[in-house]
Amino acid sequence: MLQTVSDNFFVSIPPFTRFSEVADAAHYRRLPDDWIVGVADVVDSTGAIARGKYKAVNMVGASVISAVLNKLGHRDFPFAFGGDGAAFAVPGQTEAQMRDVGAELQVWAAEEMGLSLRVALVPLHEIRRAGHDVTVARFAVAPELFYAMFSGGGLNWAEAQMKAGNYLIAPAAPGSRPDLAGLSCRWQPINAERGEIVSVLVVPQAKSRDADFTKLVGDVTAALGDGARPVSANTLQFSWSPRGLKYEVLAAHGRSSFILRYLKLALFVMFGWLIFRFNVTVGGFNPQRYRADTARNSDFRKFDDGLKLTLDLDAVRLERLTRMLEDAKQRGIAYYGLHRQAQALMTCIVPSPLLRDHLHFIDGAGGGYAKAAEGLKLQMRG
Repeated sequence: MLQTVSDNFFVSIPPFTRFSEVADAAHYRRLPDDWIVGVADVVDSTGAIARGKYKAVNMVGASVISAVLNKLGHRDFPFAFGGDGAAFAVPGQTEAQMRDVGAELQVWAAEEMGLSLRVALVPLHEIRRAGHDVTVARFAVAPELFYAMFSGGGLNWAEAQMKAGNYLIAPAAPGSRPDLAGLSCRWQPINAERGEIVSVLVVPQAKSRDADFTKLVGDVTAALGDGARPVSANTLQFSWSPRGLKYEVLAAHGRSSFILRYLKLALFVMFGWLIFRFNVTVGGFNPQRYRADTARNSDFRKFDDGLKLTLDLDAVRLERLTRMLEDAKQRGIAYYGLHRQAQALMTCIVPSPLLRDHLHFIDGAGGGYAKAAEGLKLQMRG
């Protein structure tokens, strides 16, 4: 495929390093006109979580990003994990490939994970015709890794269109499978160290001024800083979870039987557990550095048409945060949803454990963003 100027769009955006500046419009660039936006979510994720399938929901949400990464062969495009789904933006010339990915993901989610996934592709010109936009910023969590931030209202509009049944991709033939190489879930649920794991969603009210919402986001994130990070090298424990192994085997399709693939992965995970347990460097893999990089690379804070946070908060800081958000609601600046739980979940995309740019998506283990969204919707209904 010939590379066009728009292919380099994401990597050409100057990165920022202070998350408190995430709502600053100066960091954002408009998507090229010929791009398309993809959105996906698990249908009735709240019900699935209530049935104890929260890990499966997160795995399916992260699978969208994994499949697109593998199809394109690189990560030079913006994407965002949302707990029960994901969003991404790619050049329009990849539309046929993205339709294949979306079609295969739906079949895999249904046949292997027992979940209904819907996927939509929305042309950017349709979003702009509806009076919205998609702008993107590049947040540097490390020299090797950047996460995309989205603004402009376009993602929310695209998601609403998807839920209304528009722009949907039809499922592929039964038995179809996407390439989910690198998708894994080998860390145990992460216990709160300070108090509780708190999932937070904050969106602007319809009549709020951009400057007021930007200031609120800056004030909230500056007040929290890095001290509310829910993942640390100390809290990461390598998992022996049969459920986690099962999901990873289901993501790694192959010609051999499920049992054989499960046994092979179990042996590999046992080897990994020994490396982490005894802190042994093997073949260039340094477990101490990998553990630190995993905590560093975790996406516990993000912005996609609103602020999304997974935090580890003590009672004092939780009360302070709630006061700030409640005051913003009363002043007509923002709506918010907040959900408390004991643990966080991590779902990973690790193309190579020897590189330092592995991706780690964070959500609450007791409903997380999906539960916080329920509270947000109640506020918005008045």
